[in-house]
This record gives sequence, C-alpha cells and structure tokens, in this order.
Amino acid sequence: MHSIRPLPAASPHVRRFPKSFSLRRKVPWWHQVLDPGSEIVTRWNFIFLVTSLLTLFLDPLYFFLPVIGGPACMEIDYNLSIVFTVFRTIADLFHLLHMIMKFQTAFVAPSSRVFGRGELVMDRSAIAARYLKSNFIIDLAATLPLPQIVIWFVIPALKTRTADYANHTISLIVFIQYVPRFFVIFPLHRRIIKNSGAIAKTAWAGAAYNLALYILASHIFGASWYVLSIQRQHQCWSMECSKERNATRSPSCNPTFLDCSSLNNPERRFWLSVTKVLTNCDAQNDDYFQFGLFADAFTNDVASSYIIEKYFYCLWWGLRNLSSYGQNLATSTFMGEILFSILICLAGLVLFSHLIGNMQNYLQSTTARLEEWRVKRRDTEEWMRHRQLPPELQERVRRFVQYKWISTRGVDEESILRSLPLDTRRDIQRHLCLALVRRVPFFEQMDNQLLDAICERLVSSLNTKETYIVREGDPVNEMLFIIRGQLESSTTNGGRSGFFNSITLRPGDFCGEELLTWALMPTSSLNLPSSTRTVKSLTEVEAFALRAEDLKFVASQFKHLHSKKLQHAFRYYSHQWRTWGACFLQAAWRRYMRRKKEMELARQEDNYHGHVWDQEFSYWDGSNADYKDDGAGRSSVDKAQQLGATILASKFAANTRRGIQQKADATTLQMPKLFKPEEPDFSTDQEDS
Repeated sequence: MHSIRPLPAASPHVRRFPKSFSLRRKVPWWHQVLDPGSEIVTRWNFIFLVTSLLTLFLDPLYFFLPVIGGPACMEIDYNLSIVFTVFRTIADLFHLLHMIMKFQTAFVAPSSRVFGRGELVMDRSAIAARYLKSNFIIDLAATLPLPQIVIWFVIPALKTRTADYANHTISLIVFIQYVPRFFVIFPLHRRIIKNSGAIAKTAWAGAAYNLALYILASHIFGASWYVLSIQRQHQCWSMECSKERNATRSPSCNPTFLDCSSLNNPERRFWLSVTKVLTNCDAQNDDYFQFGLFADAFTNDVASSYIIEKYFYCLWWGLRNLSSYGQNLATSTFMGEILFSILICLAGLVLFSHLIGNMQNYLQSTTARLEEWRVKRRDTEEWMRHRQLPPELQERVRRFVQYKWISTRGVDEESILRSLPLDTRRDIQRHLCLALVRRVPFFEQMDNQLLDAICERLVSSLNTKETYIVREGDPVNEMLFIIRGQLESSTTNGGRSGFFNSITLRPGDFCGEELLTWALMPTSSLNLPSSTRTVKSLTEVEAFALRAEDLKFVASQFKHLHSKKLQHAFRYYSHQWRTWGACFLQAAWRRYMRRKKEMELARQEDNYHGHVWDQEFSYWDGSNADYKDDGAGRSSVDKAQQLGATILASKFAANTRRGIQQKADATTLQMPKLFKPEEPDFSTDQEDS
C-alpha cells in the first residue's frame, strides 16, 4: 500500500506569485521551443527567404563603390557606402534573428523517422549542440558585417589608403561572404518545400520567383563586369606608370597619382600634362591596350555616370549576355576575360534553361486543367460522331459539358472531399451547404444536428436547360433542393386525358418528396417509389441532391422532431399537396356554384309557375256563370285547355333538365379523381413510445 507523502515546504528561494497570477499566461515565442512545422516558423522561413534574396541583391552593390573621379584616377564613393551600410546592417539583423530562431526550433530525432514524421527533440541543449555541429559556422559567416568593418574600420587604419587597395579589399570580402550567404538559401529552400509543399502558392508567384532568381544572376554578373572593368582600367594605368618610372622620364609617374585624393597635387598636374597614360589607356584605341569585353564601360561613359544609370546599364549588360549565353562578347587574350566569358556562357545556359523550364511548369499549371478539359471535350466530340448521335443530343451534351466547366472549372469536388478527414469534411460541407439548405423553408423546423447530417450527405447536381430530371412514372432516386434556376413540375394524374397541372419551382423549393414519403415508411420496400410528376429544367439549374440511401438514413432522424410542425411544413411546401389542395378547392367551388345555379333555376321555375297560375285563373269565375267572354271571343273552356298544356310543357321541361343533370352527374362520377398524396408517417416513433 502506497503511503501518502506530505508536500514539501516552500523554499525561500522559490518565487511566490500573487493569487491573480494565471499559469496559463501566453509565453512569448522567444521563450518557447518551436515546432519546425508550426505556423510561426513557416511564416518566418518565408520572410527570411525574401530577406536573403534582397541581401543577395544588396551585396553586389558594393562593386559600384569604385568610380572614375577624374582623369587617370580612381576613388571610393563613401557617400554611397553610407546608404549601403544602413541597408546591409538591417539585412544582417535578419540573419541574426534567423540564428536565434534556429536555437529555438526543435528537430526530429533521426532514430525516430522510421514511422510517420518522427519524434521532436525539445531539449534546448540538444538543439543547440546539433545546430553548432551543423550549420552554425555557415550562418555565422553569413551574418558577420564584414563589408562595414572593412570600409569604416580597416581601410581608415591603413597607412596606404589608396582607392585601388580599397577596391580590392572590399571586392574580396564581399565575394568571400557572398558564398555562405548564397548557401544559406539552399537548406532554407528545401525546408520551406518540406513544410508547405511549394515556395509559391500560386503559379504566377512561382513564375515571378524564378524570374527574380534570373534577374539576380544578371545583377551579379553586371556588377562583377563593372568592378572588373574599373580594375582593368586601373591595370592599364599602372602599366603605363611603371613604364614611365622605368624609363626615368621627368616627371616620373607616382602610383599615388592614380588615386583621386592627389588631384590637387601640383606635381600630378604637371605629370598629367606630359604623360601618355590617357591616350594609351583609351578604350577606343585598341591598338595599344585591349580592353575586350570591358570596353563598353568606358566608351559609353558608364564608369563616370550616376549610380542609377550605371546600375541599370550593368543590369542590362548581364541580362543580355546571360540570355545570349555570352555569344556577343568580344574578348581579348587576357586570361581573366576568357574565364569570365566562359562563366557567363555556362551560367547563362544553366540559368536560362532552369528559368524556361520552371516558368513553363508554373504557367502550364494554370492552363493544365483547361487543357485537360479541352482533351475531354475533344474525346466527347469524337465519341458522339463515332456513335452517330442525333444533332439535338449532341447539342445537349455540349451544353452540359460547357455548363459543368463554368460551374466547377474541372474540379472533382467529391474526390477532394473524400480525401479529407471526416471532421474537416463535415466542416467544409457545413460551410458550403448550411446557408443554402436554410433557404429551403422545409428545413426551418430542424435543429443544427439534423442540418449537419443533411449537409454532410448532400452532393452537387448540375442540369442544363430543357433537361428532364425525372419523368412521371419513373423511379425517384434522389431529392433535389434548388439553389439557382427554375424547374417546371407537371402532372397528368397518371395519364388522365384532359388533365394537366403545371407549377414552377424556384430557388428554395424542392422536388422528389415521394422519396421522403418512402423513406419515412416503417416498412419501406427495396423498390424506389414512382414519380407522380415530370420535372424539367427551364434554365440552367444548380441544386443539391440527397440520394435515396442517404435520405433513408437522415429520415430516421426526422421522427425526433415535432411531428405536427414537420407535417404542416411538408404539406405547405410540397407541390404535390399544393396541387391536390388546389384541385380539391376547385372541385368544391364548382360543386358550390353548380348547387347555387340549380337553386337559382328552381327559384325562377317556381316563380314562373305561380305567375302562370295567377294569370290563367284570373279569367275563371265559377260562381256567376259557366263561362265568361274575355272580349276577344275566347271562352273559359279554351282558357282551361291552354292552362293544362302549359302545365304539361313545364313538367316535360323539368323532367328533361333533371335527366340531363343526372346524366352529367353520372358522367362526372365516372371520371377518375386526383388522388390525395401519400403522407409521410411522422408519428410512428411517437406511437411506439
């Protein structure tokens, strides 16, 4: 038996929280160990990917710092370096945050990757040890602000602060640090694809991403071409300066003259007036010094132009030569130019093929479904011609295929829903169908649980114009709830001659309630009920269908509702009950009008008979004489004969009218009546209980 140990006393070093302190307070992310597949890590990876691309755009801008500041001199644009330093420092802060995120992000234990995604290691020490052994050195090399340190601390501390030396140092540092910054993108790219499945969520975003990579390569080659052009120009100046020093000419060339800081030096001014450096190192004169592919930087005054003009020209130069694989480059025999041209050719071939291939895939993904639909439509046309379908049937098939494409864009919604988990599928069906189902007045009396069950089993149904959904006498296999469009529901009451009833069903109405009656029967047979009406679409109709097997399941839930309310709602919104009610009222009205007319005729007949008797007997006076003369030569005997004839004629007319009426009634009784629709058995559950 386990003993119960008392709780230890609180240590004086334990922090005591006030009573209002909540242990469920949300902890900031920098104090948490993050899941590598969580939303915050995925979002940060996208942000850092964009920042890394911008950093790769930013670093080659340091190649534009050396400029031709005067005749035969070079300098560093420190005003421009201030702007680059600010943006580069901001980019370095993002790299630093990325390193901190890696120290906070868990990893999957390699030994647990046999089944599923594996087990996450949440221990901070294990995370730090793994990161320090893997990518920490590369991330640290990419994060250090080396160009800023060189420009603002290293170069000012040197004794010889020439522009040429500063150019070499900055270019070398940027190139060395560009390699780890470039390699940081590859694992980040793989991690994003692993977590989210793709870099870009849309086809156009993917095409833009690949185009940005191609523009980045053009930007890198254009900036490299510019700095190599400046270096090539300075190399020519240095060669001429060495020749002049070796020739012991007066005044001799001093290497400091090639720096623009000596523009105001009198000796340099005098040397500039007699030297041949400017003429021998002119890019337009290829006889003395071959500039090769760097000649355009000086013939077009690129090296001495403003930064905006310089940048876009270099970008255009890189984009043009990458796209043409360097075929238009006129190189000299200088080994550096040849190697640079070979690199441009190979990079252009690889990058352009990669760009075209990826952009084709991304752009084709937007039209792949359209092309698939076109193939299906073409196959349908060939099948219809092969089977020699009549033109009217072919037109109906074409209308349906076109309407289905407009409504769904070729997406198989049922297959997508079937591949999702049950809970997600139920929520999606509720989102798509609940508002539309509530538009059906028949469902207003139902609770949310039953509506969820209905929404879960509804399927989309599309019908083109003049399509017969069901014909009178055919088995009913689904119940339709109209969303858009109009249907015509008509009946001949089982083929009764001279009988036709038609109504129009609009959004919110339903048809196929014979199936509901069949489903609610306690002992329903396996045979589906026959339709009592013919339903035809007047326009393009979009509806939700509830199939027989699904309705059978849902119908069992109807009995848990208030039967009276549901029964009244069913009668009120059912077009069969409406039709029967209208016919019942019409028949009652006709019987009432017929009885009213008979009573009116009887009253007129009685009035007529009384008037005739009064008129005829006014000539007869039996108390004074046997007869009287009326003045016209007629005796009372003649009057009596005429009265008898009138009575006989009246009786004959009444008998004839009565015989015709009885014959008409007999004929009417022989005509079949409109039968009362079957009513669903809503009270079965209540009777059992």
